[in-house]
Amino acid sequence: MWFGHTIASSGRSKLVGPVVKLLLLISASGILVLWLIVGIVGSVIAGLVYGFLAPVMATFDAAGEGKERPLVHCLVDGTWSTITGSCTVVRDLKDMLFHSYFSIMDDLRFHAPPGGTPFEIRVLDIPGAVFAAACGLLTDGIMFTVIALYKLPVMLFKGWKRLIEDLVGREGPFLETACVPFAGLAILLWPFAVLGAFLASIISSVPLGVYAAIVVYQESSLLMGLFYVISSVSIFDEYTNDVLDMAQGSCFPRFAYRKNEVSTQSGPLSRPASFKDRQDEKKAPARMTSFKSSFDEFNPFKMLDHLFAECKHHGETLVSEGVITSKDIEETKSGKVGSGVINVGLPAYVILNALLRSVKANSDGLLLSDGCEITSDNRPKNTVFDWFFDPLMVIKDQIKAENFTEEEEAYLKKRVLLISDPKRLKATLPHLASLNERQQAEIDAFARRLQGITKSISRYPTSKRRFDDLVKALSEELERAMGGSQSVSGSQFQRLRSGVARMLSQRSMGKTAIIRGDDQEAQLTSNGRDT
Repeated sequence: MWFGHTIASSGRSKLVGPVVKLLLLISASGILVLWLIVGIVGSVIAGLVYGFLAPVMATFDAAGEGKERPLVHCLVDGTWSTITGSCTVVRDLKDMLFHSYFSIMDDLRFHAPPGGTPFEIRVLDIPGAVFAAACGLLTDGIMFTVIALYKLPVMLFKGWKRLIEDLVGREGPFLETACVPFAGLAILLWPFAVLGAFLASIISSVPLGVYAAIVVYQESSLLMGLFYVISSVSIFDEYTNDVLDMAQGSCFPRFAYRKNEVSTQSGPLSRPASFKDRQDEKKAPARMTSFKSSFDEFNPFKMLDHLFAECKHHGETLVSEGVITSKDIEETKSGKVGSGVINVGLPAYVILNALLRSVKANSDGLLLSDGCEITSDNRPKNTVFDWFFDPLMVIKDQIKAENFTEEEEAYLKKRVLLISDPKRLKATLPHLASLNERQQAEIDAFARRLQGITKSISRYPTSKRRFDDLVKALSEELERAMGGSQSVSGSQFQRLRSGVARMLSQRSMGKTAIIRGDDQEAQLTSNGRDT
């Protein structure tokens, strides 16, 4: 199913040209064939790791201070939660494969190229890029393995030394009392961590070696790609020296593999500042107040929780007002609508309310309904979150510059909510004489951009599960809103039907003969005479 949908979406896409389509088909075929093997092996490994670590963490938490009957908690805690957590992970993975992936493929299939010209690659540079990638895979695979094998004992004994020092001095990961039981486990399992780092070094040689093909294509020079292959070994050696606190520098040569490169220290894999220099710049580590307090900051999943809580609140209000109908809920349940009123319009409506609230409060960031403010200082340090936060700040500044009136804000909210339903939007959207063509175009642009952001959010992990819970809550609210009128009308209909049936049965029992006739009025008259 994935293979056929990928082939169809890639073949019908207007974003790329014929050569790119051919390369996409070839690469997608190989990836989808390997996906079965990787999926099975990854599922087994992930299940073993999660099934072992989740009960262990729950056991240590149950043995903490303030717990009554710690022995019972040590045996019970982590059992049912591990089972439910495993089911949640499987559901989220299923949503990503059947919802997020197909949504991305639909965008690739239906979206037109921004400039009207599909993206195409230079065919003449492909042979050199393939040759450079092959050289990179061979060279980096061998050299990375040799370097990692040479530095493996250093990492093993230096790691043991650091862990023992932290354990004795109650520093680092052993700062909190709850983390002390992990000391012996960490020391015993450290060789496995070293082995994992060794395998990760070997695996990292694959993408770093293949990157030589990108250098050749970007620079249109095979020589630059070969320079990168040699330099990547030097970069890897320097980086591992810094991480392991060894002598800085590398014995391998490092060339400039960019034509506009001023210094040989620049590039996509430039060596970061020395590990020693970073430690010297930092102050002495202060004792943390609590190990758990570091998790109280904003994170993407807490933001999703707040978003869907607001969606539930505003959705129930819109259901009671009749804006969200049963048709919207059924369409979202069926999954036939990719950009419906609930799964895209309602989150965009909630985000717009947060932006308007932030503008009115003159906030530097995003002001939530509970009074919390997300700024550039306390926002989640996550690249994926930056894809959503930065465009929202731009939209907020643009809304602030427009200085909308209350009528125009209501107009914008209605357009954001119902932009996916043009017929209903045209029927319910009020006409504002104060809006000129430029302002209407800007409002339409705001609505489209907000819906684009929320559509991307719907592909985020766990979003599909949260949308299902939201639809269920709105469906229950709709039933409660319509339940009163339906129950009254239903009871009246039942009483009317039972009364008619009783009257007919009594009349039929009182009859002694069957009166035949074509005229209904004559029958009623004859019945009155008989009685």
